Amino acid sequence: MSDKAAEVFLRTPETDPSSGRHPEPAPVRRTRARLALAAICGAMLLAMMGLTVADVLGRYLLGAPITGATELTEMMLAAVIFLGLPAVSLDRDHVTVDIVTEHLPSRVQPWRELLASLVSVAMLSVVSWRIWVYAGQIAGYGGATNSLRLPIAPLGYLAAACCALGAVFTLYAALRGLRRK
Repeated sequence: MSDKAAEVFLRTPETDPSSGRHPEPAPVRRTRARLALAAICGAMLLAMMGLTVADVLGRYLLGAPITGATELTEMMLAAVIFLGLPAVSLDRDHVTVDIVTEHLPSRVQPWRELLASLVSVAMLSVVSWRIWVYAGQIAGYGGATNSLRLPIAPLGYLAAACCALGAVFTLYAALRGLRRK
């Protein structure tokens, strides 16, 4: 993805040059997007913690657990994991192991990073596609959670979309990093 395409993709009324305002630099937009995702994920983690504490207290003190607490916790955990993927991909903050590659000559490093990023893009794309297909199958038969009967397919579509964004952002970050070297 070129910088121009990414700029259009990430454009908001605040950053659109035609709005008469001065556009923000891309790092500021990325920081705001990361902060928004972090706030959403943090709120979900707090909700999971509160729900788990309330469920345990209700179960052992009152003999009345919260119906569907486990289902809600599982769904929120999946959302937290997949919502973090685009931000991690954009920042190139994936966990890496470079036992062998750290000894390569410095002129090879950008190409090694590009190759690793392209493999990541391919893998994220395949995962996104397969999750999307599976979510469609779940939607087709009306798959839902056992206790609360919440539909599962929307969570699958969210996961697939986040994997797809992760692939796009991984490619963008790799090309951006290669240009800087």
